[in-house]
Amino acid sequence: MDELQQKEISEKELNIVDAEIVKMRQCTVRSVEGGHIEMEQVGAISIDAERLEASQTASMMIQGKDLNLDQSISCITISNNVGLGYSLSPVILSRSHADVRDSATGIMVGNKVTSNNTKTLLLLANRVEGDVKTILDWKSAISLGAVIGGVLGFFSLLRNKK
Repeated sequence: MDELQQKEISEKELNIVDAEIVKMRQCTVRSVEGGHIEMEQVGAISIDAERLEASQTASMMIQGKDLNLDQSISCITISNNVGLGYSLSPVILSRSHADVRDSATGIMVGNKVTSNNTKTLLLLANRVEGDVKTILDWKSAISLGAVIGGVLGFFSLLRNKK
């Protein structure tokens, strides 16, 4: 584990990085934790940051206070404030504000969502501003849940008959 106040890393494969300020470029890392993290062309499994600026980065899980992803992929993104630009995130959970531009998401949950040219499967938000194309609204989500529940219940009855 590398633990310092400020860490600049370029073109390396690492296990765990823990520092107050981290700047990474063209690296792969298992876990990164820090106050302010800047990443460019990085592959990471887990990122935990107070503030994250990521460009062309791929990760499994990102969590923190303020996250900005540009041309990046994150499987699960959890944050107070999240900004996505030209990115993909199947799950976004934002406690406060999500600003999503020219991106695709699976499930987006947030208090306030500002969007421009965004596509999502399901959006749950108190307030939405901008252009969002959703596949499921709340009525169709309830209908889909009822159909899936009915089919699973039917197969459960058939299985119990044997």
